[in-house]
This record gives sequence, C-alpha cells and structure tokens, in this order.
Amino acid sequence: MPIERPIYGLAAEFASPEALIKAAQMIHAAGYRKVEGYSPYPIPEVARALGFHRTRVPLLVFIGGITGAIAAYFMMWYANVISYPWNIGGKPPNSWPAFIPISFELMVLGASLMALFGMLALNGLPMPYHPLFNLPSFELASQTRFFICIESSDPKYDRLVTWRLLAEAAPEAMMEVPW
Repeated sequence: MPIERPIYGLAAEFASPEALIKAAQMIHAAGYRKVEGYSPYPIPEVARALGFHRTRVPLLVFIGGITGAIAAYFMMWYANVISYPWNIGGKPPNSWPAFIPISFELMVLGASLMALFGMLALNGLPMPYHPLFNLPSFELASQTRFFICIESSDPKYDRLVTWRLLAEAAPEAMMEVPW
C-alpha cells in the first residue's frame, strides 16, 4: 500500500487574467479564505476578489519612527542631564532644541528598519521553498500563465468539494500540490 503524501492544496492553471479573476471571485464567494493567486504581473482585481485586507506596514513604520525618536531623545537627555551634566554657556542641561536633529535622524532610521523587517515578516520572507515549486508547470506563472491555489489548511477545504469548485471555473489544468 503506497504512503499518501500530505497535500498543500489544490491548484488550477488559467490562460488569461480574466479567467483568474472570475475563479477568484467564485472561490471567495464559496467561503474559502486561504487562497493565493499567482500571475506574471500584478492584477489588483485578483487581490480584491480574494478579499485581501489593507497592510499593517504603515502602522509598523509609525511605531518604528516614534520608538526611534523617543529612544534618541531619552539617550541624549540621560547623557546630558543624569550621566554627565555640563554647564556650557549657562544653558540648561535639558536643552531640547539641540536634541531635535539626532531625534529626527533616529526616527527615520527606526521607521525605515521597521518598514524593511515588518514587510519581510508580514510577507513570510525569506521563503526559499514553496510547495508550488513542486509543480512543473508553475514556472510558467512568471511568464505567461495564471494560477490559483486553495490551501488544504482552509477550514472549508474538502478534497472532492474543492476539486469540483475549481473544475467549475474551467481551468486549463488542475493539480494537487504535495508538500
């Protein structure tokens, strides 16, 4: 008796972006939520049809910027007021106008680092391997073909029901994606 390999999901291949959009709308209307669309170029209609929400990257960038500015201000305040206070020209040790340039620079640094690492984390990168790479025809997704994949971890996933749903979208080819 052969050992059955676990399945990542079901994939369908389409020849046109219109067919991919139609399939994405149909799959989302059926209640599937763990679905990905793949195409050689961005198709915003597919993202909308699959119900993708707005990204959290702007919030992460804001938090990174505020954290960088507060850290810089606290670092300079601590150094000038607590750790090593100097009397320079009769100015108070907590002379906040002198702290603004460095606070701004660290705010930009914190925001840019948070944008980079937040984007990588939210996209699940780096991802050197993906189960769809097992499909020989998936290489065409970067050239001329359009794919949609319903993951087996979706709560509504049932192998036969999902197979029939994908067949209704009239794809050029359908295949199971092994892990």
